[in-house]
Amino acid sequence: MARTRNLKLKCPNCKKAVTSQDTEFPFCSDRCRLIDLGKWASGGYVISSPVQDTGDGIEDLSREPDENS
Repeated sequence: MARTRNLKLKCPNCKKAVTSQDTEFPFCSDRCRLIDLGKWASGGYVISSPVQDTGDGIEDLSREPDENS
C-alpha cells in the first residue's frame, strides 16, 4: 500500500498552518500569496551580500597571448 506524503508547514506571511494538499500551498490564502508577490515586486526580498566572481580557471581575454603559446 503506497503512502502519500502530506507536508505540514506554516504560511510564510501569517504563520498559519498549511498542508501540501491546500490549493494555495505554500500559502494559506490568495491574500498571503499576493502579499508575497508584492514583496518580490517592490524589492522587499534582496540578496544580503553581493555575489563575487573569483574568476577561478577563467583567463583574462583582454590580454594578448604569449609568444611561447
